[in-house]
Amino acid sequence: MDYDKEISNLKENLEKAKALKYRAEARLEQLKKQEEELIEELNNLGVKPEELDIEIEKLTNEINNLFYEANKLLPRDLLEKK
Repeated sequence: MDYDKEISNLKENLEKAKALKYRAEARLEQLKKQEEELIEELNNLGVKPEELDIEIEKLTNEINNLFYEANKLLPRDLLEKK
């Protein structure tokens, strides 16, 4: 067995692992910052992060209702006379 080659491979792999670790840590830091910004934005909108699903459902229902109401107001008889 070539011990020098094995040691060289181990060192190379260790350097690769360190580089991956540093990139992962940088990405994690970036994601944490994004999370903080999103939470701050939600707070500014008056929405708690844990209530986000409920707020999305509420807004979706409101949009659907507005579309329904807008369609009801369209003069169907005139539109169908093309």
